Amino acid sequence: MTSTRAKSPAVFVDRDGTIMHDADYCSRPDQVRVFDGTSAALRRLKKAGYKIIVITNQSGIGRGYFSEAQYHAVQSELLSQIGEGLIDAAYFCPDTPDAPSTRRKPETGMLLEAARDFEIDLGRSVMVGDKMSDIECARRAGTRSILVTTGYGLSEACAPDFRASGVPEAADWILRHLLP
Repeated sequence: MTSTRAKSPAVFVDRDGTIMHDADYCSRPDQVRVFDGTSAALRRLKKAGYKIIVITNQSGIGRGYFSEAQYHAVQSELLSQIGEGLIDAAYFCPDTPDAPSTRRKPETGMLLEAARDFEIDLGRSVMVGDKMSDIECARRAGTRSILVTTGYGLSEACAPDFRASGVPEAADWILRHLLP
């Protein structure tokens, strides 16, 4: 039976280089540094009716650089720094780039899982990230895309719907141009 409830829009956000400084295979909570203005920007998006979902490749697990438990410790610190109740869920893929994967960005597996789990309307959603793989994932999933220049974004050659200096500017664009 199909639900009669309207599906929600979401803002999918990459983690490293997008909402927090990229610590090169971040494996310790003391390495977590959320970008200035990120919490306030996510709060505005949440208030406007968007689900906030972290979508992150974590190949350091697959490479043996850190464990899944270390990933969860870092994630816990991230949530603590961002603030309670702003992130609806986080999906991570431990696969290495050379492993066949339907979940590792630019593949859409994590976005499709989140869309199913949270009844998300991908056509009314947006992916915010700092890499070409984030932008390609958005394109493949049918969402809008925003490339932020806080991480690798300055050097990425791709065609997002918008380029932003960071999550605060991305949130401004979303709130001006997309209907929640």
